[in-house]
Amino acid sequence: MDDEVAKLVRRMNPPRVVIDNETCEYATVVQVDSVNKHGILLEVVQVLTDLKLIITKAYISSDGGWFMDVFKVTDQEGNKIRDAEVINYIKKMLVTDAQYFPTTSGSVGVMPSREHTSIELTGTDRPGLLSEVCAVLADLHCNVVNAEIWTHNDRAAAVVHVTDETTRCPIEDPKRLMIIKELLRNVLRCDNDLRTATMIVSPPADTHTERRLHQMMFADRDFERVERAGLGRAEDNSSRPQIALLDCFERGYTVVTMRSKDRPKLLFDTVCTLTDMQYVVFHGTVNTGRMEAYQEYYIRHVDGLPINSEAERQRVTQCLEAAIERRGSEGLELELHAEDRPGLLSDITRIFRENSLCIKRAEISTKGGKAVDTFYVTDMSGNAVDSKTVDSIRRQIGQPVLQMKQKQNTAQPQQETMGFLLGNLFKARTFRLVRSYS
Repeated sequence: MDDEVAKLVRRMNPPRVVIDNETCEYATVVQVDSVNKHGILLEVVQVLTDLKLIITKAYISSDGGWFMDVFKVTDQEGNKIRDAEVINYIKKMLVTDAQYFPTTSGSVGVMPSREHTSIELTGTDRPGLLSEVCAVLADLHCNVVNAEIWTHNDRAAAVVHVTDETTRCPIEDPKRLMIIKELLRNVLRCDNDLRTATMIVSPPADTHTERRLHQMMFADRDFERVERAGLGRAEDNSSRPQIALLDCFERGYTVVTMRSKDRPKLLFDTVCTLTDMQYVVFHGTVNTGRMEAYQEYYIRHVDGLPINSEAERQRVTQCLEAAIERRGSEGLELELHAEDRPGLLSDITRIFRENSLCIKRAEISTKGGKAVDTFYVTDMSGNAVDSKTVDSIRRQIGQPVLQMKQKQNTAQPQQETMGFLLGNLFKARTFRLVRSYS
């Protein structure tokens, strides 16, 4: 009944989207005015990031019953958005579809699909894990259509979409699904792991993969930092996000400030985490420089209360830090372009394993018979990959097939960006610095 009333209100007050290429010299301005509801900020950010747009600045205001946000966006080359098809798609998604999105409380965004079978995996990260998973799927005649794999704090999570190797249709036979579950569960088991690995084969469905990965890693408690003894290198704390929580007593908000290295989809990752932790962003600013991003949010829990305990503050800080770090591009970025074929992913990951490479993150996709896969790799100790190893792998896979997309990422001093509290809205004297867990 609540959803039906909300739909009626949104029909009577449809969202208004203005896309402006004249006001700002360097970016396209996207302004969204809409009836407010929990999760709408994430929905808007998700539409923009799914189009691979870069959000350089954002101004968020959703006090009361109305949501008014402004985003400055560019394409990946730093240009304004001038493609009429992209502009119309943004308007369609934010104006038409937004009226019928259900509330996000208690849901994971699963929508019907008949294209593939979705497999979700979480467990302890270790060298060669993805290779073993791909080998099992290849032996069971499962074709990997697309997949995304994240690792963080010695935990691993993956969402893998597969079809039958012969028919290219979703796998629905219960007996075959049970075999897939059992064999993958064996791969994920770790004798020294105090947490149980999980393995879910869903009915054919479409899930927003990146949000699901955040939810899976959060449920696996990857935000609990572990000791990295025996890895042969000291953990570098200088590149960790700087996160602080402040109290705004007069207005009844908790203010969250975050300073970190800038990267694509950073805003999605932090807003996704706050939303799934049942916090509402009432006001906020996002400002990015060449290397650094500054985010500031005025939040309350969905029950209307600010954060009011030390344990809750620490948990929010840890979870936001994890959300920023999960998609951090650790290691050397390798991009594979090849004709898709059965067992391709199994062969590639086996070659990586045989050359003592660890896959820290991976994005797997196929379209029109072509495979485009991106891997972020380090050596077994988490250090930079030796150039001789890269040359050896390229010879085994094929020079034109495997490309080194960019130089290996190393910690760099962060460039300052202007961190500006919304001082005109709220007086600085009402803030009290609680604690920074960074």
